Amino acid sequence: MTMQTTALAPAERAVRLLGGDLTERSLRQYLEGLSGVDAVGLEQRAEGLATRSIKTSSKAWALDRIIELIDLTTLEGADTPGKVRSLVAKAITPDATDPSTPRVAAVCVYGDMVPAAVEALGAAHGDPDDGLVSVAAVATAFPSGRASLAVKLADTRDAVAAGADEIDMVIDRGAFLAGNYGRVFEQIVAVKEACRRDDGTFASLKVILETGELNTYDNVRRASWLSILAGGDFIKTSTGKVAPAATLPVTLLMLEAVRDWHRLTGEYVGVKPAGGIRASKDAVRYLVTVAETVGEQWLQPHLFRFGASSLLNDVLLQRQKLRTGHYSGPDYVTID
Repeated sequence: MTMQTTALAPAERAVRLLGGDLTERSLRQYLEGLSGVDAVGLEQRAEGLATRSIKTSSKAWALDRIIELIDLTTLEGADTPGKVRSLVAKAITPDATDPSTPRVAAVCVYGDMVPAAVEALGAAHGDPDDGLVSVAAVATAFPSGRASLAVKLADTRDAVAAGADEIDMVIDRGAFLAGNYGRVFEQIVAVKEACRRDDGTFASLKVILETGELNTYDNVRRASWLSILAGGDFIKTSTGKVAPAATLPVTLLMLEAVRDWHRLTGEYVGVKPAGGIRASKDAVRYLVTVAETVGEQWLQPHLFRFGASSLLNDVLLQRQKLRTGHYSGPDYVTID
């Protein structure tokens, strides 16, 4: 048998959509049969959504919702347990001057920092839909993804065993750009299985496309659908290590993919723009884009996240302005 007709791992979603003939050939035919992206139309729609304003009465709600959707992130080689503990303290109590400030959805760290994050969270560790804070870990040789599958799976299993609730994996962009969709598909399927805990439950899997390296909107659409078919719980724009990272047109395109998947199957898949979203006004534009594209039901932690490190401080300053009537200086928020 040639590679084109070799059966792929029987991911449930792909089998349901493509039938029992799940091969490299059938996957390629499906992905290449997706309609091409009208780049001008996509960018014009994103630009139009970016000009939408929200009423002053809704601004407080929007700022709180942004906080509740943030994955507060530190992904540096110099990260220490102490830095992670500081990050967790901010995740639990973002603004010590205002106890009404909600918690963020998750802290996102490297896998070896998961135990420090879990320990620091203590009783606050849990489902963000319940007002608690999850631990997300990047895995699979983040950010490059340049490692053997065995290393990627070990990376994932170690993070899950250490207590990670969510795994942010990177796809093999080299394989994808070479047209080897089956390889990318099977790696996502394998990583999804590596997210299985001893009790049979799974850590949530976010699949990072690294859209800044995919070059075209058509590739972003294909990678989004491939990731969904392979079992991803979220599709995520970027690692934050490659420019451009998250953009509104790319996020809109990914939202359209999960909307179309929901219309086709009734199933929900999340979206996470990450990297470069630093200002409250920009985050509000993403909220509007989500509401207008997939509906407000997506504006909850298990369906939408912001991957960010500096965004939270700007949101806190905006909240303080609403509360006090004047802008606070940067000294009024902690340094990340």
